[in-house]
Formats: sequence, C-alpha cells, structure tokens
Amino acid sequence: MAQQETDQQHAGVLPVDDEGYVIDTQDCEERESAYRERGTSRPITVVGNPVLHKECQDVTEFDDELRKLVDDMFASQRTAEGVGLAANQIGVDRKVFVYDCPDDEGVRHVGVVCNPKLVELPADRRILDDSNEGCLSVPTAYASLARPDFAEVTGQDEHGNPVKVRGTGYFARCLQHETDHLYGYLYIDRLSKRERKQALKQMEENEPRYPVVPND
Repeated sequence: MAQQETDQQHAGVLPVDDEGYVIDTQDCEERESAYRERGTSRPITVVGNPVLHKECQDVTEFDDELRKLVDDMFASQRTAEGVGLAANQIGVDRKVFVYDCPDDEGVRHVGVVCNPKLVELPADRRILDDSNEGCLSVPTAYASLARPDFAEVTGQDEHGNPVKVRGTGYFARCLQHETDHLYGYLYIDRLSKRERKQALKQMEENEPRYPVVPND
C-alpha cells in the first residue's frame, strides 16, 4: 500500500492506500488518546439549539485554533461515549467532524474530516440498512432509519490535506450522520412526523449521561 512520507505521518497526516483512501485503522488507540489528552471536554448542544439547524461555515483556516477544536472534539466525544461528533454539537459553527467508530467487522476507524461531502452512490450500489440510530444531540432517543450501507466522504484533514474516507455498515452510517450535522440536519429530521415526535418524547423522559447545553 502507498504511504506518505514518515515526517508527514508524524505531523498527523494519515497514510493512504493505492486507491487514495485514508488508512484510518492503524494506531487508533495512540492517535485518539493523543487528541483527547490535548483536548478539553465540552458540553453537547441538543436539538433546538440554532447552531444545529443550519449549514455550518466552511473551514478555511487550517491553523492551531482548528487543531485545538479537533482535540476538544475528541475529548468531548469520549466523555459522551459517542462514535462521531460534529463541531456544531459543541456549539462551533464550522464544517468539521471527528470519528472513533467500528465497522460491522469490529475494525476501529479514527479520523478527522473538514468540509465533508458525501459522494453520490449509483442506484445499483444503494443497498439500504434500516438499523437503529441515535445522536448525542438527541440524548437517550433511538429510532430505525434506512441509510445506504456504504458511504464515501471527501474533504480535508485538520492540516488542509485532501482526504477520502469510505466505510460500510455502522461506520457508513456514522459518516452520513456526521456529514448531515454540518449541513443542518439531525437524524430525526429524516424520520416521519410520528417517529420524530416519539424520539423527542424519549429524550424528554430520560436524563442524558453526559453534560449538555440547555436551550434557552
């Protein structure tokens, strides 16, 4: 497999395979721990907060401020025991998400995507999976939601380098879910009115297990 230069890897740039997709399955524990230990956990914004319901601003500056945000996102994700987190879920209006998510084979994936765009799948590759889905911004609620069982996202890493990420099953769901966030959509926005109402009722009836930002 093609890999980038060693000094780039030390700078936090993931190697890529022969097709140009990031290899996000190597040294996962070491990389996630490094992000998280540099970061500060922040409370999670919940449905109803305006920052969750509009398209976020593109990332244009790949600087120390962005890298600090990424560190805080990994710390926040771990506190909330999530597998993916978008910047607006901690109140920041920027198109960036992080993930620490297993696929259906149990293989762990860890990475960062800025300015993500989902690649449109041809009809013959759109095999739907209607598994349950939840969201840190809709705490304690879950609902069945059909999504393609394969996803490909293009974007940039926290250093501004172009990246391509692909995943299947649960990891594909994560990539789609987090990209949705950055364009102002929660998973409950894709449910029927009845199912959305039920999910919000679940949220109201239970206490989140992590700190959240109350809506005014």
